[in-house]
Amino acid sequence: MFNSINEECGVFGVFNCENASELTYFGLQSLQHRGQEGCGIVTSNGSLHIHKGEGLVSKVFDRDNIAKLTGDHAIGHVRYSTTGESQLLNVQPFIFRSFEEDFGLCHNGNIVNADELRLELENTGSIFQTTSDSEIIAHLLKRQSGDFTSRLQAALPKLVGAFAFLFIFEEEMYAALDPNGLRPLSLAKLGDGYVLSSETCGFTLVDAEYIRDINPGEIIKIDKDGVTSATFGTKIQNKMCAMEYIYFSRPDSYLRQDSVYKVREQTGRYLAKQAKCEADVVIGVPDSGLPAARGYAKEAGIIYEQGLLKNKYSGRTFIQPTNELRKLGIKLKLTVVEELVRGKRVVVIDDSIVRGFTMQKIVDMLWSAGAVSVDVKIASPAIVKPCFYGVDFSTEAELISNKMDPVQLAEFIHATSVDFLSVENLQAACNTDSSKELCLACFTGDYPTKLYKDTDSANTVIK
Repeated sequence: MFNSINEECGVFGVFNCENASELTYFGLQSLQHRGQEGCGIVTSNGSLHIHKGEGLVSKVFDRDNIAKLTGDHAIGHVRYSTTGESQLLNVQPFIFRSFEEDFGLCHNGNIVNADELRLELENTGSIFQTTSDSEIIAHLLKRQSGDFTSRLQAALPKLVGAFAFLFIFEEEMYAALDPNGLRPLSLAKLGDGYVLSSETCGFTLVDAEYIRDINPGEIIKIDKDGVTSATFGTKIQNKMCAMEYIYFSRPDSYLRQDSVYKVREQTGRYLAKQAKCEADVVIGVPDSGLPAARGYAKEAGIIYEQGLLKNKYSGRTFIQPTNELRKLGIKLKLTVVEELVRGKRVVVIDDSIVRGFTMQKIVDMLWSAGAVSVDVKIASPAIVKPCFYGVDFSTEAELISNKMDPVQLAEFIHATSVDFLSVENLQAACNTDSSKELCLACFTGDYPTKLYKDTDSANTVIK
């Protein structure tokens, strides 16, 4: 899919490693695809230091400000906002200072009961400095007693939604994952220290050795004595967000020890078995649609070509004021290699369709390039329900498949036909079993948590 879905953010942590700020800088570079609105780093050398800003990692950080972030421990964050306005005050990490302790915090995910918790906390004396849902955990922790692990065990069950947290103290670091495991978080070894990352591709860049994933409902503490683990919550289930496999994660990452690239290729193979059609060439929509396109072509025995090229240096198009200018923006981002599609029956593979307008422009470009037919195959099920866990389609009105069946959608995007991968085949491609399931809420409406927000179909709060 192309410029349609965004996910909230990515986190990266380094403990007991020289040049921790530089390692975190490179780790955030590897996670840049998870958020481009802002980023930041907190380090510890006996006290906490912070630098953050709006924009890309390479824009916010330079040699001078990284050099000022001294210490052997660090946490970092890249942000795409789904809760809280896109402005500097909401850029993470945050530092919270009190008489007893100072700590830094960063968060990947979305707290669906944030409004209810915030109101409760404000009514009992809390004053918030940001509009980010991530700040809520700091206020909850302040109201607990005991060591930090005990306080986390008391505070985290109050949160409903998706969260992967990193906390940094002067000489300790903590990580915590929500009881459903909706967002990825993994641990690696680097020399005598440790690295935490939203994706394993971050380990590759800094030469860290993967140890294991953080488990749903797990808290880990890292200090001079090593790593210790604790749990929280009562209902633990391993329901990774399906969109991590389909779109968000980099293809060179591993999720639950499965190669993201291989999973995407398998979705294409299953799609070919399910919805093969007569065609001369298979092409994929860059970037996340390419592995599925290769898988489809291999399984169907049809030639694969790179018929769509992506311009990686183009800007955003959604701010364009007219449909005609938006169409020009798509052409700036994507180019059809006419020689590969002219006079041919084309199968175009993408990872998903949300609003439909981008695919409509792609199909029109293929017709203009001389395609004889354009069959659209989507390597995921139709998205028919909103996501409340950190993906930026939060209303049914935004979702074209909520309003149209595949035949109607084909007419809308000007395609010969449209087919979606079945839920069952997606689960098979992701190697799911009873120990590692998927969150399929956006495809099925079966949400793994309570919901605290209105939907288009019901003007009542779901609890």
